[in-house]
Amino acid sequence: MPEKVVIIGSGPAAWAAAIYAARANLDPLVFEGTPQPEMIPLGQLAFTTEVENYPGFPVGDVRAFVESAVAADRHYNLPPVPKEHVRDGRPHYAIQGVELVELMKQQALNFGTRVVGDDIVEVDFGRRPLRVIARDAGPHESHALIVATGARANYLGLPSEDAFKNRGVSACAVCDGALPRFRNKPLVVVGGGDSAVEEATYLTKFASRVFMVHRRDELRASKIMAQRALDNPKIELLWNTALAEVEGNDASGVTGVKLDSTVGADSRSLDATGVFLAIGHTPNTDFLGGKLELTNKRYVRWTVPFRTNTSVDGVFAAGDVADDYYRQAITAAGSGCQSALDAERWLAGAGFH
Repeated sequence: MPEKVVIIGSGPAAWAAAIYAARANLDPLVFEGTPQPEMIPLGQLAFTTEVENYPGFPVGDVRAFVESAVAADRHYNLPPVPKEHVRDGRPHYAIQGVELVELMKQQALNFGTRVVGDDIVEVDFGRRPLRVIARDAGPHESHALIVATGARANYLGLPSEDAFKNRGVSACAVCDGALPRFRNKPLVVVGGGDSAVEEATYLTKFASRVFMVHRRDELRASKIMAQRALDNPKIELLWNTALAEVEGNDASGVTGVKLDSTVGADSRSLDATGVFLAIGHTPNTDFLGGKLELTNKRYVRWTVPFRTNTSVDGVFAAGDVADDYYRQAITAAGSGCQSALDAERWLAGAGFH
């Protein structure tokens, strides 16, 4: 018998959709995926340490609550409590990314959501019910589908870059820029487009200085954005320069960078406590095989204003897989809620109660 709704994904959008769908008695089935390079179950939050900007989770002894709420058989997945955040023998910090998304998952499970740890590798939208094919679990049919597979930040692929992720290397200034490790310290932004200028400008609120590392001798950003970077006294443009290595140690995390010239000049080192990659994101839409309409950046296109509808009737999209602008946990969760409500109303209208 076909499912009422299948949800593909495992980040805030997917779990918010599952919570709303489950509470609406839609008995949702979630395919949360398997670990892949740069993409693992729980979404981008799995690569994030403290989350200070998700409402409802101020700094405190959050670990006690997390351990009381999340099923004991998943405690192994909880990250260690940072030693610097232990006070009087108890943790005291903002909730960590994995903790936050594990709470979301637990909330969905509490309402009866079923979860399969498998990847959807193919879809068939040319038939009814809709059909999705999992790598190991095979084909499943569903009347409605929510795509919430997110997007992954692009990195350069340096071993040192990978070694210091969450210890000074980030791909989201809005997510991490206000953390204590970056305040009043020199920071590096890699990139030359509008996003890079936005990241650098945002970081000037906290950093002592922001160095923009760009491979060319002019920014790819729009004229107005480029001028904004040039006019900001806290931003220094490093032209014809490429990030060669992230420097640091286990105790301090990132302490600097090694920069290579793209025009044959000498390499140089630069002191910095943070490196922010702003070279774009890649939405996880390959598995769709062209069956949904995408934007020119390959994000799923929403076809109805202020709704999560896609180009296929009964298929909805939520979170970063359809959002190349905000890319925040809270906006992803919000659109996950929308997608479940949209799916519920579509199912009711189609006679699937």
